[in-house]
Amino acid sequence: MITDIEAETADLRSLIAELPDGPAGWDAPTPAAGWAVRDQISHLAFFDDAAVRSATDPDGFTAEMLPMLADGQISPDTIAERYRSMPGTELLSWFDGARRALVAAFATIDPSVRVPWFGLPMSAASSLTARIMETWAHGQDIADALGVTRVPSARLRHVAHIGVGARAFSYMANGLEVPEEPVRVELTAPGAALWTWGPDGVPNRVTGTAHDFCLLVTQRRHRDDTALHVTGPLADQWLSIAQAFAGPPGGGRTAGQFDGGVS
Repeated sequence: MITDIEAETADLRSLIAELPDGPAGWDAPTPAAGWAVRDQISHLAFFDDAAVRSATDPDGFTAEMLPMLADGQISPDTIAERYRSMPGTELLSWFDGARRALVAAFATIDPSVRVPWFGLPMSAASSLTARIMETWAHGQDIADALGVTRVPSARLRHVAHIGVGARAFSYMANGLEVPEEPVRVELTAPGAALWTWGPDGVPNRVTGTAHDFCLLVTQRRHRDDTALHVTGPLADQWLSIAQAFAGPPGGGRTAGQFDGGVS
């Protein structure tokens, strides 16, 4: 996981290292409404710092950061607004330092140790997996803003795993009862390996590429712009609300927003 987050970080950094300030660079609008490239990076840096605090000072995280969440000081848009005037070079330096600290903190922690977060506590392994997912998802927004097509990698397994594991949360976030019946997920990975979750032989199934599934569960593509194949009403319902990230339901993307192309 440390190797994978370092590789995902390097890929993201290659997109932003030479960006100029202004509308062709740090201020380029991304598909996330109201957010520029700079807001994607400040978001990652802020929550990297928070993840380091949760791993190295869990009591301090709980005592200081959770009350800030409760009174509205910590929200994606609030954070974006707070750091919007920061020059690009400073944003890059902040992100680099926060990511180095994240890697250092999680390289030495027991993966099974429970750490606090803004929702429920989670294992250190799950916390780092979430940082990989966030890096990839916000990196997709930046790639879309800059017109860059990224090559999918085996690191998508982390994103897909969170997407599958968040099925119950997706229902709860939308105020819906969580179904008891399982869904089988079969994804073709980069390199043509098959990744699977859930029991075989059940009537509700999702099949397709891991890339399409990850784009959908992170809400970076509309379902109609993927080639995922869905069988069964519960699988169909899940994919209409799926989200791999914490917080309230996102707005997602509109059908055809990216020329209607299938990834």
